[in-house]
Amino acid sequence: MMNNRPKHLPAAFSNNQCHNNKRRGVNGMSSRVLVLGIGNVLWADEGFGVRAVEAFHERFEGPDSMRVMDGGTQGIYLVPHIQDADLLVIFDAIDYGLPPGTLKLLQDDDVPQFMGAKKMSLHQTGFQEVLAMAELLGGGPRAMLLVGGQPQVLEDYGGSLSPSVRAQLEPALACAVDYLQSQGVMLKPRSGVIPVAEALAPASVALQPYEALRPPESEACRQGDARVLQSSRVVFDPKPVTPEQASLSVNIHRRRPD
Repeated sequence: MMNNRPKHLPAAFSNNQCHNNKRRGVNGMSSRVLVLGIGNVLWADEGFGVRAVEAFHERFEGPDSMRVMDGGTQGIYLVPHIQDADLLVIFDAIDYGLPPGTLKLLQDDDVPQFMGAKKMSLHQTGFQEVLAMAELLGGGPRAMLLVGGQPQVLEDYGGSLSPSVRAQLEPALACAVDYLQSQGVMLKPRSGVIPVAEALAPASVALQPYEALRPPESEACRQGDARVLQSSRVVFDPKPVTPEQASLSVNIHRRRPD
């Protein structure tokens, strides 16, 4: 059994939360497993889930029944993928109201309940509905783990993960690996570099080039383009919309021939 857990886990969660916390039993050897990262890499720490699943995909291989997916902000388009999974692991940025960089784990019924309690982003608002739709359609996972990271910076368009959140990528992977192995899913370290065709995202938005190629703030405004917002040539002049009154009448004396 692999042991990739860092020696020092964040104080926000204990070893018991990150190891063998098996509530619902599934047969990992034959179950359909989905490891999913959701979020938006364009908005700093909102990309935590995507960066975590990318790192997981680069580091580990699993059985043929395991799928690793960058769910981005696809919302309801994830329904068939969730519906087809027996075991689901989700990486996401979650506003728990805790110190920045805190990791918190939720399982099974707690996952949709909490993701609906604090609606931080568009993709999160829709994910509770994704889980509900999958269940209504007669599918969905029998066991779930949410690995949520508390964001620090969100209002930074084009920014990458803040240091406190980025530092939790390794602990997040350790928790996911421990959970999957406790469910009987056999993982092994990936050998070699992932072929381009198997990468989760284009190379241009991979973590390192995304950070290295980001233009300076003087060339790319972080919170809206001041060249537009401060331009005198741009006039915001909304016009009132007055719908035409429809003329509707009913002739109660006229009946259909049949």
